[in-house]
Amino acid sequence: MHLYALCDADMLRERGIDLLSFAERAKALGAEILQYRNKHADIATVKTDLIALRRVWESFLVINDHYELSTFCDGVHIGQEDLVAIDTDPIRAIKILKMAIGEDKIIGLSTHNSDEIEIANDLDLNYIGLGAYRSTSTKSDAKVLGDKLDEIAARSKHPVAAIGGVRLDDSFNHVTYKVIGSGLL
Repeated sequence: MHLYALCDADMLRERGIDLLSFAERAKALGAEILQYRNKHADIATVKTDLIALRRVWESFLVINDHYELSTFCDGVHIGQEDLVAIDTDPIRAIKILKMAIGEDKIIGLSTHNSDEIEIANDLDLNYIGLGAYRSTSTKSDAKVLGDKLDEIAARSKHPVAAIGGVRLDDSFNHVTYKVIGSGLL
C-alpha cells in the first residue's frame, strides 16, 4: 500500500506547521503523492505555494480543485461538486477537464459510496478517493464508511485512495493509497 499525503493549508496554519516542513515529513515517510489543498486563500497564494512545493517535492504533486493551476503540478483532484460545476454529465465534465489541463496530467475524483464508484468506473480517471474512513476535522459533514470502505473499494476499476481520518497503521485489502493528512505530523 502506498502513502498519499494531503497537505491542507488551513490545518497546517492551525497547528503552526510550515508548508515545506510538512512536505519534508511526507517525503521522509515515503509518500508518493502530495495533494495541496487550500480552500480559503486567493489564487495567487495557492500558486506561490505550489511553486514552493514543486522545488522540494519531486514525486507527484496534485492540486485540489484549482485545475487552472495544473501547469504548476502533475494533476488535479476534484470533488463531486466540482465535477458537476464543470458539466452535469460526468463523462463530458472529465473530457472538458482533460482539455483544460492536458492529457498528461492525472485526475482524481472524490467518491463516497457505491453509486459514485459506479459512475466513476465509466470515467477516464487515474484514481478515486473514497471515504471518509473515519470522522475528520477537515470535512465535518463527511459520511463515515468505516469498515465498509474496503468492501466498496473492491467495486472500483480505478486505484483507490482511502480518505478521511486514515492513519498510518490502517490496512486495507482493496486500497492502493492511504491518504494521510494530520496523521503525518
